[in-house]
Amino acid sequence: AKAEVADAFLSFLWLQHVRSRHQRTRDQATPVHAFAAASRQRYLSTLIFVWQAALMTAPKNDKNTRTTGRPTLNEVARLAGVSPITASRALRGVSTVASELVEKVRQAAVELNYVVNPAARALASAQSHSVVVLVPSLSNLLFIDTLEAIHRVLRPKGFEVVIGNYHYSRDEEEDLLRNYMAYQPRGLLLTGFDRTESARRMIEASNIPCVYMMELDPGAGLNCVGFSQLKAGETAAEHLISKGRKRLAYIGAQLDQRTLLRGEGFRRALQNAGLYDPDLEVLTPRPSSVGLGGELFLQLLDSHPDVDAIFFGNDDLAHGALFEALRCGIKIPEQVSVLGFNDLPASAHMVPRLSSISTPREAIGRRAAEQMLTLMAGNRIAQPVVDMGFELKVREST
Repeated sequence: AKAEVADAFLSFLWLQHVRSRHQRTRDQATPVHAFAAASRQRYLSTLIFVWQAALMTAPKNDKNTRTTGRPTLNEVARLAGVSPITASRALRGVSTVASELVEKVRQAAVELNYVVNPAARALASAQSHSVVVLVPSLSNLLFIDTLEAIHRVLRPKGFEVVIGNYHYSRDEEEDLLRNYMAYQPRGLLLTGFDRTESARRMIEASNIPCVYMMELDPGAGLNCVGFSQLKAGETAAEHLISKGRKRLAYIGAQLDQRTLLRGEGFRRALQNAGLYDPDLEVLTPRPSSVGLGGELFLQLLDSHPDVDAIFFGNDDLAHGALFEALRCGIKIPEQVSVLGFNDLPASAHMVPRLSSISTPREAIGRRAAEQMLTLMAGNRIAQPVVDMGFELKVREST
């Protein structure tokens, strides 16, 4: 096959040579055949010599060099003067590698413009070094604290945190799981328990270590770190009732499972106190936002002006209510008490300062990541269900 290719190549070059000579001599008396036979052998000998020289001097592929020409880990290791395994650990941030070696390897990688190939790493080790974290939203600070804590725990141990945002859509979460699990992640950190049946079966069949965040289910036999959403709702109602409020409303948006559970806890406490009115429960699937909170606040007071306390399913909704109250001259808490949930950073600086239920988002992320390290090491978790609790922050709005 190689000989055939070579013959075809030489024939092509010879034809081009003849055509060129013919072009130059077509106006002359001497025909092409007069010089063709004499020069063909001389021309082919020259071509063969050039061909062989090119083959002999062509750079051979080093087993440590990609055919694409991109730098490899072995080249980084040689330049840094370390072994390939040390270079790999240094680039992954493994804490056992000496800091001076890490610096050498990183400098070598920068000099060579080396970029880690995660697919090749996973293929070589039959497993990846990534941990997939799926959250329903990145539009506010709610999950940012959790993700930062996860990153601070896993990154020093050499694991990459792969974040997926499924926008509160169970179908989108299922698609993300299917796509990410094709790359054999070392672990899964998932938000809550509400997902499609297909996603549940996929997780169970994968045998990939999994930790659930933000919710608790002691009877499910799962590893989970969070707090009771039901109890949080009950606590909100009990606080407002303790302030002498009689017409209590709940406003919730997005309607994910956790929002609904908080509303159910709020409802139970009101029912136990004989204060529940279903007309004062405002639920909408629209995305939670400051603007929506202000809108729903005014609509509720317009239809039920006797409402004297409102528990909002999220702080951003409560922020919107406080802005509208300030704009419309509605006195908080004299006319209406306002209580939020999650205690976002701005809540303590609102006018008036917003009372809210503080959730341990950072602590949940840290503890979930620590559980994941235990599972990935092949060990059992002594306490698979961890209740991180919550705290009622009473400020001026109630």
